[in-house]
Amino acid sequence: MGVPSRIRVVHVITRLIVGGAQENTIASVKGLQANPDWLAELIAGPTHGPEGSLEHLLDDCPEHFTRLEHLVRPVHPWRDLLAFRELTRILRERAPTIVHTHSGKAGVLGRMAAKKANVPIIVHTIHGPSFGPFQGKLANFFFRRAERMAGAITTHFITVAHAMTRLYLNAGIGRPEQYTRIFSGFDLAPYANATNDQHLRTSLGIEPNDFVVGKIARLFQLKGHDDLFTVIPSLVAKCPRMKFLLIGDGPWRERFEQWAKKQGFRDHVIFVGLVPPERVSHYTGIMDTLVHLSRREGLPRALPQALATGKPVVGYDTDGASEVCHHGQTGFLINVGDLSALQESLLTLEANPNRRQEMGERGKAWVGQVFSVDRMIAELSRLYHSLLASHFRSANQVCSN
Repeated sequence: MGVPSRIRVVHVITRLIVGGAQENTIASVKGLQANPDWLAELIAGPTHGPEGSLEHLLDDCPEHFTRLEHLVRPVHPWRDLLAFRELTRILRERAPTIVHTHSGKAGVLGRMAAKKANVPIIVHTIHGPSFGPFQGKLANFFFRRAERMAGAITTHFITVAHAMTRLYLNAGIGRPEQYTRIFSGFDLAPYANATNDQHLRTSLGIEPNDFVVGKIARLFQLKGHDDLFTVIPSLVAKCPRMKFLLIGDGPWRERFEQWAKKQGFRDHVIFVGLVPPERVSHYTGIMDTLVHLSRREGLPRALPQALATGKPVVGYDTDGASEVCHHGQTGFLINVGDLSALQESLLTLEANPNRRQEMGERGKAWVGQVFSVDRMIAELSRLYHSLLASHFRSANQVCSN
């Protein structure tokens, strides 16, 4: 029994909102399509809401994209059952050798459907934790149980950070040899070539000598905006030229805008809203530093994006942040909720432009080596080949016996 010349791979994700996991998945599918070893396609649920959509990135390859209307993010027993049945039917018809799932809902339903459809190799990428201290005991119990069930039928796990590997192994999910870390690569060129666009700064009300603190995150819980808003009055009092540039949208935007207006900081807090991925580098280019204060993130994509632009970062020491933000070298890593350290880090960067530049240059060089999308696709392809070789060796042994 030999290995087929081209291998069909089906990726499954819950929805294609604007986000790191979704960008990673689309880049993986399109990168594999360009490789003659693979026949890659994508199945995703409908994309609705203020987070925006990335479906347009697949307009040039509609034959490789299937939208599954019943695959929705909220728990919905009837629609979940319908999505599972439809996934199983599609996978039986297309008979892929590899099914590669992403995100919580699609990760569980997709792996279960792949198993029922007798798919030989089932891969799952852990982009971020589905359980942890950020939620209650009941939710943690449910999600751990679901991940253990799906983990039992998973051939291999990909994590975007070693922190995710440790978290899942500690929860009794899989074995160490089943895990591989692959950084979530992206197109580095727009970031490496980004400039401090004075026209863009002026259009946003940013003066040439203002110190711009950027934040790229959905305006919602667990993203740390409350912590940032708590320290803004003190920071502006000490550094009147400090401005805060918020990239992203979400249900908490109106609340934060009202706060800035009532507290008299409307000129210091700039709400850009949702930005298409191809435009993010234009905004990192006008930042002086980036903060990332999320309490739940596999490996924050905003951190390598800022570093790729040559900007130092300040981040909470959660999940995989320490694998990108090297404390004292490419930025400052601080304990979750330590607002004094947050203020001190930002004021230190504002007062030391030379150190800021050194950190940014060091981060840019490092990210350039490990975060290219070509490297991600090459590592993913090598892993697939390794899993295929193992599978076909086992199949050959069965046949010979």
